[in-house]
Amino acid sequence: MSKDLINKILITLGFILLYRLLAYVPVPGVNIDVVKEFFDSNANNALGLVNMFSGNAVSRLSIISLGIMPYITASIIMELLAATFPALGKMKKERDGMQKYMQIIRYATIVITLIQSIGVSMGLNSLTGQSGQGAISIDMNTFVAVSSISMLTGTMLLMWIGEQITQKGIGNGISLIIFAGIVSAIPGAIGGTVDLVNNGQMNFLTVIAILVIVLATVGAIIYVELGERRVPVSYSRKVMMQNQNKRVMNYIPIKVNLSGVIPAIFASAILMFPATVLQGSQNKILLAVADFLSPTSYMFNVLMFLFVVFFAFFYASITFNAKDISENLKKQGGFIPGVRPGTSTANFLNDVASKLTLWGAVYLGLISTVPWLLVKAMGVPFYFGGVAVLIVVQVAIDTMRKIEAQQYMNKYQTLSAVGL
Repeated sequence: MSKDLINKILITLGFILLYRLLAYVPVPGVNIDVVKEFFDSNANNALGLVNMFSGNAVSRLSIISLGIMPYITASIIMELLAATFPALGKMKKERDGMQKYMQIIRYATIVITLIQSIGVSMGLNSLTGQSGQGAISIDMNTFVAVSSISMLTGTMLLMWIGEQITQKGIGNGISLIIFAGIVSAIPGAIGGTVDLVNNGQMNFLTVIAILVIVLATVGAIIYVELGERRVPVSYSRKVMMQNQNKRVMNYIPIKVNLSGVIPAIFASAILMFPATVLQGSQNKILLAVADFLSPTSYMFNVLMFLFVVFFAFFYASITFNAKDISENLKKQGGFIPGVRPGTSTANFLNDVASKLTLWGAVYLGLISTVPWLLVKAMGVPFYFGGVAVLIVVQVAIDTMRKIEAQQYMNKYQTLSAVGL
């Protein structure tokens, strides 16, 4: 590795360490023991899943309790608006317009964070521990103001850390923050599993079966994520002569999973929202609905599969623009053998992408539901979901690709310097 690449990796690790330290900074005026007691009793429902994605920051009610999700929510909303309104989509493609586009996302993140932080702060007022202690130790109005500002500051810090990792480090900063939050829970999960085995609550053969499921899930994710359809492309002789000293790609790679992990995250957020809100209700009917939509229920997994498939098609239609690809191909003098340039090329690419997205959507739906169903069938008393594994593996693959690309770039620059 070159010195520049090592520095980027160290910068990335430094910012991730800062993120993990922020997870231990609590919001002022909170009784941490009461909050932790509440989350311990809700470890196997929607609240436990939210806590896992935050790296246990929610159970500590740290200043980064809301995590990076407000930023992701704002980004998804802007993606949908850019696909709906042509003017916004045009702004996103321009260099100056992209800066304005990102600025709008930041302002939207502030609004979403304030709404969520105020809601969380007011919800803590009714939370009490088993000993009758309240979760708030100061005046309610003061607490809402202080906690809202604290959580907003924490989310803005996470957004800044993510941008710094992307610009100065290696990999996508936002993805690595989510990755670090999930991975940080692994030691605790291993320790909890060991305790269950020692206490006789879990059989050793069950642990081996869980490991097999985890390895099979990881293997399936790697196999599909690296899969792509390479559409061959030919270039005119004139273009080839002009680019004889450049590397000309002679195919268009179309991934099997065009939408990435966004459908799983979006489906989880939508399904967990009603269960999380209804969990605090005292009404028996609403509590029954909350149990019905709990991540540990079969109905949740059925809805999860359907939602993931729907969002996979929806998001793939936004991210894959066959018309732009065909126009760029035509400008460069390229064409797909046997397909006319222009509209026919766009239709051909859309057809290929649609067929791949069908398999990609089914794959995402199965990965998001099947591992948990298998684990539940074995009577395991804790939650294990494929979404977390999917995020971890995808981010790891993406980061490794960027490290390899950086290494190849450094080798190319070295060879160029030697040649000169």
